[in-house]
Amino acid sequence: MAPAWNRRRSAAPHYDQTFGDKALSAACEDMVMGRWEGAHDLLATGPHKDWDRRSHRIRLLAHTAADKRIVEAWQTAQPNSADAVVLRADTEVMRLFAAARTGTLPGPDSLDRTAHICLNASEAFPEDPHPWVSLITLGRLYGSGTHSMNRWWPELLARDRYHREAHHQALRYMSARWHGSHGQAYAFARDCAVYAPAGSPLLVMPQIARAEEFRHRTAEGARPHTMVGYWAGERWDLLETMERWIAVRSPIEGAQDVADLNHLAHGLAHAGLLVEAATVFDLLKGRATRAPWSYTGDAEAEYLRWRERASRAAAEQSDPRKG
Repeated sequence: MAPAWNRRRSAAPHYDQTFGDKALSAACEDMVMGRWEGAHDLLATGPHKDWDRRSHRIRLLAHTAADKRIVEAWQTAQPNSADAVVLRADTEVMRLFAAARTGTLPGPDSLDRTAHICLNASEAFPEDPHPWVSLITLGRLYGSGTHSMNRWWPELLARDRYHREAHHQALRYMSARWHGSHGQAYAFARDCAVYAPAGSPLLVMPQIARAEEFRHRTAEGARPHTMVGYWAGERWDLLETMERWIAVRSPIEGAQDVADLNHLAHGLAHAGLLVEAATVFDLLKGRATRAPWSYTGDAEAEYLRWRERASRAAAEQSDPRKG
């Protein structure tokens, strides 16, 4: 039988959108069964002011509720519930994105109506940044962007200056795929990393921007083999992320650390920093996300291939005789 470490290394990656949040998983299952009580309990008893975790939970609940009328049933049963109003707003945003993916682009009236619902949610729960996350997400669907972003973004920052999901949504808004350019997106990501405090997952933002640019360029026709060395110029950023995020990262894992660690491992691996990548793979413990591994090939095969190479590099460094 292979040693335990080798069995762990060769095990297939594990995919879980909740990132191990069992309470969130149970609440989503409740919604699939037509019950809103699990969502009520989850949002009512969530960790105080852990806005990143609350946003992650709301977003997955909204995805689950988008093709159902469960949130409306909750609002009918508890018309004074601020949590129900906030979840309803995000659900409306997810419904518009679901329609857009089928080719039904929402018109200005539909977008403005949803924005109004989000603003109502911000009034129902003034302290919560998530209604502003909903609005920033919604902004992508406006045909040429929306000037309202200039009002919505400061409102978000006033509630949580380093909100992880909000910054990721703003990055998408500024990307070439939506309403900006590769340069604008990367400049925003670099500013996020420069001003983020040590230990913040926002330090991985340049790697997110870099991966999204790669995805966009290949989708536009660039051949992956012509982009060999694409990540080589990111080595300094990657090493800084290791120093300012991984080296001082809290033992209490952030709500979406799994997604951010996957982006970091991907960037490190493609930049040739395999020993550092091995450190990040160890933190992941086999937990994977499809993005960004799917940008450079089959997601599972890419994850396994690079994890194996990183593990070998780390073993060779610790004992050169194994090389």
